[in-house]
Amino acid sequence: MSPSRPAPPPGSPPAPHLRLPPTDRVLSPRTGWTRAHWEALADRQLEALVPYATPGFAQYRLPGRTSWSGVVSDGLEGYARSFLLASFRIAGADGKVDPHLIERYTQGLTTGTLRDGPEAWPVLTDCSQQMVEAASVAIGLHETRPWIWDTLDTAVQERVVEWLSGFVGARTWDNNWRLFQVVSEQFLASVGAPHSRQDIEGGLERIEDWYIGDGWYSDGDGRNFDYYIGWAMHLYPLLWARMAGPDGDGGRGAVYRERLALFLSTYPEFFGADGAPVHQGRSLTYRFAATSPVWLGALADCTPLAPGLTRRLASGTARHFVERGVPDERGLLPLGWYGTHLPTTQPYSGPASPYWASKAFLGLLLPADHPVWTEREQPLPVEEGTRYTALPAPGWLLHGTPHDGVVRLVNHGSDHNPPDGPGEDDPHYTKFAYSTATAPESAASAWARTVDGHLALLATDGTPSRRSRIVPVSCAGRRASSRHTARLPGYEEEFPVESTSLLHGPWEIRVHRVRPPEGVRVREGGYAVADVAPPQVRRGPGWALARTEAGLTSAVVGLHGWDEEGEIAREVAANAFGPHSATPYLLASGPFAPGHPVRARVQVTLVVLTRDAVHPEALRAAIHCERGDDDRIRITFPDGEVLTA
Repeated sequence: MSPSRPAPPPGSPPAPHLRLPPTDRVLSPRTGWTRAHWEALADRQLEALVPYATPGFAQYRLPGRTSWSGVVSDGLEGYARSFLLASFRIAGADGKVDPHLIERYTQGLTTGTLRDGPEAWPVLTDCSQQMVEAASVAIGLHETRPWIWDTLDTAVQERVVEWLSGFVGARTWDNNWRLFQVVSEQFLASVGAPHSRQDIEGGLERIEDWYIGDGWYSDGDGRNFDYYIGWAMHLYPLLWARMAGPDGDGGRGAVYRERLALFLSTYPEFFGADGAPVHQGRSLTYRFAATSPVWLGALADCTPLAPGLTRRLASGTARHFVERGVPDERGLLPLGWYGTHLPTTQPYSGPASPYWASKAFLGLLLPADHPVWTEREQPLPVEEGTRYTALPAPGWLLHGTPHDGVVRLVNHGSDHNPPDGPGEDDPHYTKFAYSTATAPESAASAWARTVDGHLALLATDGTPSRRSRIVPVSCAGRRASSRHTARLPGYEEEFPVESTSLLHGPWEIRVHRVRPPEGVRVREGGYAVADVAPPQVRRGPGWALARTEAGLTSAVVGLHGWDEEGEIAREVAANAFGPHSATPYLLASGPFAPGHPVRARVQVTLVVLTRDAVHPEALRAAIHCERGDDDRIRITFPDGEVLTA
């Protein structure tokens, strides 16, 4: 199946190679998935790892690119992240699983903690990758305590404690990593081992600096918003509270539950009708881990979501990837989004990195008779009507349309940069828009051109300005604004860019005010669409369009300030959604004549992403745009609605 093609009709059976039980269409009319499907998916992934285990099962050395931490660390990553999955499967079945599963992970603990053994795990040192993996081991041990920890020989328990004790007094990176130390030392406390209350309290106090309200954290200092907010910043504090218990969490657990409830109140808006999450941020190779905060809300008894919506969202996302070849024919999770696509990943991502997807199986900790497993599925928000959601904390607008099931994210607030310095642009953070049906062009050559989802000033040699540090201005209703500074080679001057987005159904009206220097052109790119076949393209005066064989269309239509023929940028192997991608874009001449009167240019663009047919010439004629003397823009739509910016 082409990665960008829509999913089969609701109620169709999952991919046959999973050999899953018959679909219960009464209970799950939208996804056809039940708890049995989740258990089968977990079992298939765990069994597929066995051929890649070292003899003592302490490491799983999977095929694929090695991370910057090296083979041994990657092997530990394979053990720890899959142990997280195994622990949810074991505990969720009350230990009634294939005994070999328990034996493998028990043996891995025995051999991995032999300091001088051939499969020894790296010791925990300051800011080392093994800190990440140690947290998964600690959580897994807590959840499987009756079946694994309590059965270990005293000598093995002491070795596990010694290894985890590398956290005590150690330094972690100052972001979500603080929480790895928190949960690991809380496990030490739970088994009566030496630990540091100062480390635990210090980590929990530090995340208070990053809480910005409405259920949102930043992942460290700056404006770092992505799926880490759900699968880390909410997840670990509540798993810590689960370890500490109501008598040991000092009241923090109630605070964390309240914050997660706020976060979840809008979280379903990020998911398309086909189950796809909005493709934004780093570590996207964790894929269906994006559903973990939804399960966590049910597990912590704090979710505002109906049980049937919780399962519909999570099952829809898991099914979305299964139907697109994840896991692959070997049963493995490759580095990428669907198939292998390394530009989607980061240098810290090793071949076992994708198994943080294990967090998606938190729901198995809920008993089989819990309402999330027994109540009838409910529709996602995008399936019920056109949706507009303003999220002032991250500076995002979401708009979803039921006729094509696509959700789009308009970005006026997340740049993943530290609070000081010039900052850098990143295709997964600094684009103007993301969606459930597209990915940014992320290969090095495409990143250098930075056409898609970007407003650029083009130097005379074609070098584009970058959007690095984003300063949010406003975000409410169907409108959001921000500003950033454009820099060009050969110019000491910096050029401010002020941008506003207005939403109307599947359309975004993007308004920019810029002051380009003489000889500098302005360029605006729409969404990049990708498929196994090259997208079909068309262009004309002030417009351009690209359409995949599956019918997904990206178009840009100049409503004001664009005076050149529309263009198309094509790429190969640059996009997570397919090997061939294309981005429509617009160009405008700069003030070329010396002494040209300095007045801000205003560029107004209609940005379209839809599965509908698009007729750019008709749209350009039907949407009326006026610029007043005060630079106020008035947009009149064909249905008579008027928006101003």
